[in-house]
Amino acid sequence: MSVRFFFTLGLLFISPFLCAENWPGWRGPRGDGTSLEKTVPVHWALDKNIAWKAELPGGGHASPVVWNDRVFTVCAKPETEERFLVCLDRNTGRILWQKTVLKSPFESKHSLNSFASSTPTTDGRLVYVSFLDGQQMVVAAYDFEGEQRWVVRPGAFSSRHGFCSSPLLFQDTLILNGDHDGDSYLIALAIKDGSTRWKVPRQNKTRSYCVPIIRQLSGRTQMILSGDQSVASYDPANGKRHWYMAGPTEQFVASLVYNPKADLLFMTGGYPELHILALHHNGQGTIGDSSIALRSKKGVSYVPSPISEGDYFLLVSDGGIASCFEAASGKSLWQERLGGDHHASIVSANGLVYFLSDQGRMTVVRAGPIFEVVARNEIGETCFSSPAISQGQIFLRGEKHVFAIGDITRTALAL
Repeated sequence: MSVRFFFTLGLLFISPFLCAENWPGWRGPRGDGTSLEKTVPVHWALDKNIAWKAELPGGGHASPVVWNDRVFTVCAKPETEERFLVCLDRNTGRILWQKTVLKSPFESKHSLNSFASSTPTTDGRLVYVSFLDGQQMVVAAYDFEGEQRWVVRPGAFSSRHGFCSSPLLFQDTLILNGDHDGDSYLIALAIKDGSTRWKVPRQNKTRSYCVPIIRQLSGRTQMILSGDQSVASYDPANGKRHWYMAGPTEQFVASLVYNPKADLLFMTGGYPELHILALHHNGQGTIGDSSIALRSKKGVSYVPSPISEGDYFLLVSDGGIASCFEAASGKSLWQERLGGDHHASIVSANGLVYFLSDQGRMTVVRAGPIFEVVARNEIGETCFSSPAISQGQIFLRGEKHVFAIGDITRTALAL
């Protein structure tokens, strides 16, 4: 089965000079934080190279997503117990509309979580969001004019750490991770009406917040994620499991990435034990140590998802220690302290890797065998959300605002 859709979703225009992309969901068009664009901002400051700064109607850790001239994100407002979907004009930052998706008492959560942590996703026709209503997951679809097309409650979700399940598009379905402290599951909903296409149980009934990645590997379409005390691969068309590895620990947050040059999957994270693993993807049934190409406990990140950039695998620990490995060999090349805590996931473009701290400092590093800082930039606002890159700009979601970084005049897309 082809996954051509996965690489072309949001890819609108290619020329010898520019590859302009939409950023349609969690970690962008490939779900791994990478951008194919070459003209991405490197330097900015509070009074330099910021196109606009827009105040949001509530808080949250969900990332912005971008489709053509629209920017979407979600917010929560404790005073009214509302969760919003917000649509902004990507040229000006003006809020075009906001819609209340849910109004109900807020759930308990971890101090580092928010009440609007699930990043929306869009196929250019509808925008899909997920929240928690008591102990039920709520998933809804809205058109670009803000009209709700459908809303469903596909399953239970219970966790004292709160909720986050960013939807993932695959063909004509929307896939969500329902790992929680109860009867955990993965579920696929029809994008036309929210009806359930398939729902498969997870065996260990343990919370996780990982968004899967989908790749064509070992001659099959694989949806891979860590969580539920395991790392596992499924067929996203029907939920059938390809392979399963127990452990290496109990709980996970970060998404996996794939390095095509090394032909390996890389994962980081875990609680209570911390692990970095590089995995082969050709397994069947239950797999074990023979599928592990690299194991390390040095520089592990728990919350921030890593990046695969060229020959390298890079990550940053929650405490702000950045590490770079040679992907093919697993050799540790460097490890450096960036300063501040880090919970946003890493993004990359044009050979540069962008590390965003909780304090709003972006450290831009060139991917390579030595630690080379290209820029350090500040926006003066707390940031827990992962960046988005689209059409020559970077979009950052801070504690109170969305920032559009980079020149607003850019090469027009071929629509």
